[in-house]
Amino acid sequence: MSFLIMAGQLILGLSILVILHEFGHFLAARAFGIKVEKFYLFFDAWGVSLFKFNYKGVEYGIGWLPLGGYVKIAGMIDESMDTDQLAGPPQPWEFRSKPAWQRLIVMLGGIIVNIIVGIFIFWVLTIRYGETYTPNANIKYGIVPGKIGTKMGLKAGDKINSVNSKPIVRFEDLISSKVLLDKTVLNVQRGNDTLDIKVPPTILNDLSDFGIEEFINRVPRIKFAIDTIAHKSGAEQAGLKKGDSILTVNGNAVAYFDQVQAQLRANKNKKVQLTIKRGDSLQQVAAQINAEGVLGFKPKVQLPQDTTIKYGFLGSLPIGATKAWSMFTDNAKGIGKIFTGQVKARKAISSPIGIAVMFGSHVDWIRFWSLVGFLSMVLALTNLLPIPGLDGGHTVFLLIEMIKGKPLSDKFLERAQIVGFVLLISLMVFAFGNDIVKQVMKK
Repeated sequence: MSFLIMAGQLILGLSILVILHEFGHFLAARAFGIKVEKFYLFFDAWGVSLFKFNYKGVEYGIGWLPLGGYVKIAGMIDESMDTDQLAGPPQPWEFRSKPAWQRLIVMLGGIIVNIIVGIFIFWVLTIRYGETYTPNANIKYGIVPGKIGTKMGLKAGDKINSVNSKPIVRFEDLISSKVLLDKTVLNVQRGNDTLDIKVPPTILNDLSDFGIEEFINRVPRIKFAIDTIAHKSGAEQAGLKKGDSILTVNGNAVAYFDQVQAQLRANKNKKVQLTIKRGDSLQQVAAQINAEGVLGFKPKVQLPQDTTIKYGFLGSLPIGATKAWSMFTDNAKGIGKIFTGQVKARKAISSPIGIAVMFGSHVDWIRFWSLVGFLSMVLALTNLLPIPGLDGGHTVFLLIEMIKGKPLSDKFLERAQIVGFVLLISLMVFAFGNDIVKQVMKK
């Protein structure tokens, strides 16, 4: 069932974005009097469609091959590779008959719509929910680093005061692109000392392997007490009760929840000696830890106080636009790191399998629309790449035409389209294979 929920959210989200992207091309083409012959969600490869109808000379439909969608514009060499129409003289309603600047707008129409959609989604989310964050000043006991953070030199209890000499206001910024995508130096307070720790430029490779929680945990260091006890657990068998505080594990002090977690993980399938505080008394008990390093209780914790900022209708627009645009620029930086070798392609590129996992196994509409907004900006960026077959490839050829003063030959455009198609299929096979391997390795 969880797979179906993930797949359903993926199909719904991508379908919305593909239809709106192609509508951008459609709208621009019709605005300049260019005939649009087909408008399809998914591809009707070999002429096979699941559903179709004609309206005002345009065939609308849903194809069987779920690899995006397309609009077939008369007089244009595109992914359909239908060149029969180009054998005759140019007609006034055809793409090839229009000035280069009009054709350029048609090519950029989908990208422009995706950017507008991304901004709109984050604008509406900001209107509805505002911005909620944890002030860094409220992080009383410091951070909890994971494997990646520990390898960098961070320690539990560190307090990060600034990034590249700029004070950290929001705790969440520590796991944002401000830290992960730039040449970053963290100013850390450790006890009475301060030190600088550099974030390695290859950190995205580790994040791909282990996840963001293994950099800095989203939950800072916190104190705790036992709340509920799981039935037939080691905690129940040891006689632990609600309100107890664990002070030591095998003689090691555990004042914070991350410390007790570390001690329990280090003693999987073992019996440990606990010192607990119950009311005003101290007790020594023996407890069995299971194979997952779990004792079997839920903690009662007091998380740092969050702050929520509400914006008005118009005030939310620049906030939403900034969020959307930062996703565009962050992904551009990520692509740049792939080309410079700082990030391995197999670590950074995801297929629909990886995207479906991001949606999760239950429906959370805030997460759903946030991901759709994010993917809208990603779709805009990837379509802007100068690869034949993508909007960016067509744009490059049109810019060359505008500089030269004459169009590139149909034969060249046909061959470029084939090369682009092969590149895109190869990239998709690589991405799917990569995600399948990741999922198998997790299991």
